[in-house]
Amino acid sequence: RELQVKLDKQFPEARVLVRQLEQGPPFPAPVELRIYGPDLNQLRELGQTARLDLTQIEDVIHTRDSLTESRPKIGLNINEEDLKLSGLDNLQVARQVDATLEGAVGGSILEETEELPLRVRVDDQVRGDLDRIRSLELLSRRENGNSHWVPLTSVANVELTSEVSAITRRNGRRVNTVQAYITAGVLPADVFQPYEQKIQSFLDQLPPDYSYDWGGEASNRDDAVGNLMSSVGVLMVLMVATLVLSFSSFRMAAIIGMVGTLSIGLGMLALKMFGFPFGFMAIVGSMGLVGIAINDSIVVLTAVRTQEKSRAGDPEGVTEVVVEETRHVLATTFTTMAGFIPLLLAGGGFWPPLAITIAGGVFGATILALSFVPAAYIIAMCPKCPVNRFQRTQSVSSEPVYEEQRQLQPVSV
Repeated sequence: RELQVKLDKQFPEARVLVRQLEQGPPFPAPVELRIYGPDLNQLRELGQTARLDLTQIEDVIHTRDSLTESRPKIGLNINEEDLKLSGLDNLQVARQVDATLEGAVGGSILEETEELPLRVRVDDQVRGDLDRIRSLELLSRRENGNSHWVPLTSVANVELTSEVSAITRRNGRRVNTVQAYITAGVLPADVFQPYEQKIQSFLDQLPPDYSYDWGGEASNRDDAVGNLMSSVGVLMVLMVATLVLSFSSFRMAAIIGMVGTLSIGLGMLALKMFGFPFGFMAIVGSMGLVGIAINDSIVVLTAVRTQEKSRAGDPEGVTEVVVEETRHVLATTFTTMAGFIPLLLAGGGFWPPLAITIAGGVFGATILALSFVPAAYIIAMCPKCPVNRFQRTQSVSSEPVYEEQRQLQPVSV
């Protein structure tokens, strides 16, 4: 940040960007607004309005839009009468000026096995001085071996103009892309959300045949998440197949799957409690959390099935096994959470959301492994356990009483 401020002050005529080395989906600018429409002038005005609102957002250091960017251009206003008297035409003037300033191919050289063309032109001092460009001479004709030259200013007025550097298109439509560059270390979501709220009324009032969409980090994040989610189906099938083959039970695999699903919500809760936005790294952390969060539940279920008393669904036996495994489960949980402490201490907006999501989800999954998993095992896997048998006895014993009462009723003829 200090380097950004120093360079902005030292080179105010340039756009200097000092950016941190980042990971994740690449994007040209953190915040982008793309406005589509047929007319370039209208697109330029709309882009300037959107850009003005963007400069009023905190942590925005530079802005640009693709249609306002221009490049210098030499304009020749040719006098047709003087041009005819000199023996030239428009095409000859254009070709000679282009060959003088841009260069003409005059040969080639061999660089090992590659042939490189040689371009001949005036030096950069002449090309960069408008007065010296005006003093260029044009070849009008050759007679008897003599060349006749006329100055460029005698047939045309030379002036410096500007033109649009590029007409950008996206999916075949003309587009003006408004971009914002933000302070290093600031999350794009912290700038995107207030800007979206501020400009929404302007976007709702766009003229007919004009539309918009968002680019930058938000668009690339959605694309990256879509690519990640495209393989989730295959991974889920493999995970379910692994659990079913390991436990030889679909119900136990369902219990583990419920723990993995609930751990994602606990990770999001931890992210909210620490005040971090839901970004790309939080999504990556949530996907990685599922595989880590179910480890404790697998340990508890395996221990429950190894003991004969607990395998039968006896609540006291299950409680003894859970208490016995609590020390191992807590030890693995705290060591896993401790591994993310360096990422939390590093600060910034990149690694802490990932660390908070995984650490918070693992801690919550530990509570689920010690409370939810044993209870779900007793209910789902032990239909003959004491609790379920008591409920079934109550429901069955009421039926004979009803039959007996019906038989004792007097019958009238």
